[in-house]
Amino acid sequence: MASYLVQRLAGTIPVLLLISLLVFLLIHAAPGDPTLLLLGEETNAAEVAKAKAQWGLDRPLYVQYLKFVASTLTGEFGKSFKYAEPVSNVIKARLPATIELAIFSIIIAIVLAIPLGVWAGSKPNSWLDNVGTTFGLFGISMPSFWLGIMLILLLAGVLNILPTSGRSTYGIAGPESTGFYLLDSLFQMNWKAVWDALTHICMPALALGVNMLGILMRVTRSSVLEVMNEEYVVTARAKGLREKNIVWRHVTSNALIPVITVVGLELGTLLSGSIIVETVFAWPGVGSLLITALNSRDYPLVTGIVITYTAAFVVINLVIDGLYAVIDPRIRY
Repeated sequence: MASYLVQRLAGTIPVLLLISLLVFLLIHAAPGDPTLLLLGEETNAAEVAKAKAQWGLDRPLYVQYLKFVASTLTGEFGKSFKYAEPVSNVIKARLPATIELAIFSIIIAIVLAIPLGVWAGSKPNSWLDNVGTTFGLFGISMPSFWLGIMLILLLAGVLNILPTSGRSTYGIAGPESTGFYLLDSLFQMNWKAVWDALTHICMPALALGVNMLGILMRVTRSSVLEVMNEEYVVTARAKGLREKNIVWRHVTSNALIPVITVVGLELGTLLSGSIIVETVFAWPGVGSLLITALNSRDYPLVTGIVITYTAAFVVINLVIDGLYAVIDPRIRY
């Protein structure tokens, strides 16, 4: 098992290098000079040349890429043009907000989608199946940015029960220790800050998680339908077991493999797909940071964020591979 995971990890190194090269070339090919964007259009030629020399933009492209790879191996990703500090520090400051949002989104999706999918799959063509299927199609078809705007209009504009944007209310949060607002508030037993964190994350997490909810519900339903026709389920019914026990103890546990696969892939998608939702709700995460970096042509920061997203996908896939063996021991062989 360990050797298999090591081989998978080693196989991702060429993928990371290829992605970094593609992103590096694409961001350099984009129109716009970062020196003029950051210093201003009225900057004279001497100041532009000095800035390019300071940022290494006067060197050949392959030299810039090799320098970036060397800095990446040390975990720094170079120095940000806009923020004038190491890219890793800029990303670390924003990453907890994105992870917190992704975790809440996936919790919402799992808690609602798996019971709906199991009930719909165990009773095909029933009213419950029709309701679950309709709900799943709604989640898959609904654009997250549109749903986010509708939530803001309804819950914040009309009902005025949730804040429209941001991660916290000024003056309520205590000192940061982990970077996770809710976790820090729980450690400090600051219940006012805990409630403030929940109210701020509710709408963006719902807007981000509804799409995954629909996908996960449909996959769970299909998997349960397939398992319901297996011979051991027929045997369990012949033994007189209650249908409820058959569904939740025998069917659901054996239908989880494809569901876990989708959860893992969608978790990686939530991390990278939170860009639009973070922009709509002014959420101070890595997604909104990427938009800022792209607008200012901050080459090291853009490439560093993309590499971080890629590494997150790799880690999540490795965790999913390990969970396979835990849920279904046959996979170990």
